[in-house]
Amino acid sequence: MAETKHKSGFVNIIGNPNVGKSTLMNALVGEKLSIVTAKAQTTRHRIMGIVNGDDYQIVFSDTPGILKPSYKLQESMMNFVDTAIGDADIILYVTDVVEKSDKNQEYVEKLNLLTCPVIIIINKIDKSNQEEVAAIVSKWHENVPKGEIIVASALEKFNVDTILSKICELLPVSPPWYDKDTFTDKSLRFFASEIIREKILENYSKEIPYCTEVVIEEFKEGSERYDIRAVINVMRNSQKGIIIGNKGAALKKTGTQARIAMEDFFEKKVFLQMFVKVEPNWRQDRQMLRRFGYIQD
Repeated sequence: MAETKHKSGFVNIIGNPNVGKSTLMNALVGEKLSIVTAKAQTTRHRIMGIVNGDDYQIVFSDTPGILKPSYKLQESMMNFVDTAIGDADIILYVTDVVEKSDKNQEYVEKLNLLTCPVIIIINKIDKSNQEEVAAIVSKWHENVPKGEIIVASALEKFNVDTILSKICELLPVSPPWYDKDTFTDKSLRFFASEIIREKILENYSKEIPYCTEVVIEEFKEGSERYDIRAVINVMRNSQKGIIIGNKGAALKKTGTQARIAMEDFFEKKVFLQMFVKVEPNWRQDRQMLRRFGYIQD
């Protein structure tokens, strides 16, 4: 009987904001690794999620939504996208039934120049009908003739198994890149900061979530609980006041929600302290962006 060769590779998820990349990533990995909200630019970092089988390992990578940068933070976010395109074994390009197929056309054109397999995921088909979906599929066949096209609903987990099967079929023969019990490349500190940032996105409106960056200054792992000290960096004193709220009510609400979400994620009790600090113009400051993990020199 022929020996089964192990397959392994990097499957990088790219696409425009709000098409459901993070929801798809979480559905594929079976863990909540990426923030999911209705707001654009929710994902700021490149986040890996690893799926292991007996004879395969898929290293998924969620990336920020494609945009035209307005400041250095967004430039760094787009660098994550460009790197993901360059080092992929397979590209998952996620679109949906709403966006125009020529949005950010330069990235669509890049797909046709790639030598690696490209899978176009048309997401959110639960929000459309068969006739409209067929027209969208036809348009994407024209745009990216080399691409495999799979319709899906990441939220409903429709066709997630089909996507996994196609990926396994296309993976290169390779030993695993990570230990088989690893499910992400990120630290517990990272997920603590992302959970707080998710609650900020949910609780505050307008520009506030986009002007904040969460830093975990202390993360103590005890046998009974994690003690976590977090600092929410904002750009102006007025934003600090909004984050804290009247008599600290807004910060307390956000902190309580974050603590409960952390306890669910870490499966351990959490003692969380949160503070707010003004760091003017941090989104344009290379030194600050390096400290926050957006620039690696």
